[in-house]
Amino acid sequence: MSDSQSPAAVYAARLAARKATEAALRARLDQLSLARLVTFLAGLVVAALGFAAQLISPYFTAVPVVVFFWLVARYEMTRGRLAWATRAIRFYTAGLDRLSGKPGGGSDGARFADDTHPYAADLDLFGPGSVFERLSACRTRTGEDTLAAWLKAPVDPPEVAARQAAVRDLTPRLDLRESLAVAGGAVPGGADYAALAEWGAAPPDQPPSWQWWAVEILGWGNVLAWVGWLAVGTTALPVLVFGAPSLILAAVLGEWSRRVLAPVEKAEQNLSLLETVLERFEREQVTAPRLRELQAAMRAAGLTASAQIRELRKLVEWLNARRNGAFIPIAILRLWGIRYAFKLEAWRARSGPLIRQWLRAVGEAEALSSLAGYAYENPADVFPDVRGGPVRFEAVGLGHPLLPTVGCVWNDLRLGGEDGPRALLVSGSNMSGKSTLLRAVGVNAVLALAGGVVRATGLTLTPVALGATMRVQDSLQAGRSRFFAEVTKIRQLLDIAAANNPPLLFLLDEVFSGTNSADRVAGAVGVIRALLDAGAIGLVTTHDLALTAVTDQLGGRVVNVHFSDGLAGGELCFDYTMRPGVVPHGNGLALMRAVGLKV
Repeated sequence: MSDSQSPAAVYAARLAARKATEAALRARLDQLSLARLVTFLAGLVVAALGFAAQLISPYFTAVPVVVFFWLVARYEMTRGRLAWATRAIRFYTAGLDRLSGKPGGGSDGARFADDTHPYAADLDLFGPGSVFERLSACRTRTGEDTLAAWLKAPVDPPEVAARQAAVRDLTPRLDLRESLAVAGGAVPGGADYAALAEWGAAPPDQPPSWQWWAVEILGWGNVLAWVGWLAVGTTALPVLVFGAPSLILAAVLGEWSRRVLAPVEKAEQNLSLLETVLERFEREQVTAPRLRELQAAMRAAGLTASAQIRELRKLVEWLNARRNGAFIPIAILRLWGIRYAFKLEAWRARSGPLIRQWLRAVGEAEALSSLAGYAYENPADVFPDVRGGPVRFEAVGLGHPLLPTVGCVWNDLRLGGEDGPRALLVSGSNMSGKSTLLRAVGVNAVLALAGGVVRATGLTLTPVALGATMRVQDSLQAGRSRFFAEVTKIRQLLDIAAANNPPLLFLLDEVFSGTNSADRVAGAVGVIRALLDAGAIGLVTTHDLALTAVTDQLGGRVVNVHFSDGLAGGELCFDYTMRPGVVPHGNGLALMRAVGLKV
């Protein structure tokens, strides 16, 4: 890929274009504002000449009035285009920030954090600076829910292959991702449609059809009766004839209409976003089978989901017109709320049960688009080979996806398969790269089994259930020490390994560091043996060199590797490269002395 085609160059060029558009639109708004003012003043002059001085026909006043309202319409249209350009600027600015290693500015998925999950906290999947924040471009909570679920659980190879094909198809579609990012305005935390889906799936609640006809007849009768009384001079009898039964009908249907209207009255803005997201996915010309399945799920009964949501949005907009002060008299006479309760209930009876299907399709499409956006911004990353067979994890040039590629150190490793070691015991001094390696393995496994690209030259793996102990913490409130928390977490991993569905990939960081060396060695031997006997593979890190001898007790299934360090100019230096064997020395004393401790 040439420099001019790199994601950074494309983003920078598009950012400059959107900024130019924004500047032009702001200048256009200033011109329209001035034109409105001039037209308004001209209208006053024409009105004075026509009505007060009677020098010209008063009908000429219609000209500046028409021009003024045309200018108002143009102003609002231009303001909408300006909002689009401003959101596009934020989209490309966030993209350039991500490419430079800064947070992407999207949702961090903190609501998905779960300390009881086998690996989510250990691998920084959720929260500020997390994997989720790096990936997510979802506009709806359903999309966020789907992406989070994919990161928290493995799937089988056919499902991974289906997602990979969809991500490949979506990766070059930058226009699609921009459209989704700027659609519908800002919705903090993702638009939540759970209440809408629940409303759509509820049992029908439609009164008898004669009541609908009664509302229509009485509504129009009220309008005609009042027009006749106030404008034509008819008697007040028609007002009473239509008004009294209208009050009775409103009392009978009032509670029902409030029950029908409550879930959708405040949904107008979010409906616009859902309509736009659906419409954009519906019209995209895709080739991947999974994407075509999702598009098919967005169509039903000869209508697209976006068209049906558009109809719902317009119904809600007309319903909310009753809050306009100038429209209130008409709304009262026409029994507006009850009338639109009938319309909305009719829409729900026809299309409501499909809302959950549409949302599932949108959620999956957004999750796939998020993975595609990450793939586009990391063109050197590759799709892994996820296959069946004996459990394995074989990587060439593996790096951590959250670290900048510039300066990243790549490592090869092999676990399982036909003849590979079942586990690696990783020794090394503090800050040498042991924990980063574990996280690189874990996060890449998560991305691979979610259907995304991985930070490696090549990666082959089978479906695995992940388990890690890198974020084990004590709890003063729960009266739990760190060591007890670690023991509890390892118990959880042993249970997962015993289930063997799929096999466990374990990542044990500084195993049993909270106890003495003898207990640490004995405990580690027992735990590693139990995990391997259950069919698991994994990595164990330690800076306790006494623990490296456990490989002799585990029948060759565990191999020692290490990270080393050096001292240059009185400062510690690391190359973060994994090497075979046991680390020859530690750096604890050197580190203490480097910060000025007299040891």
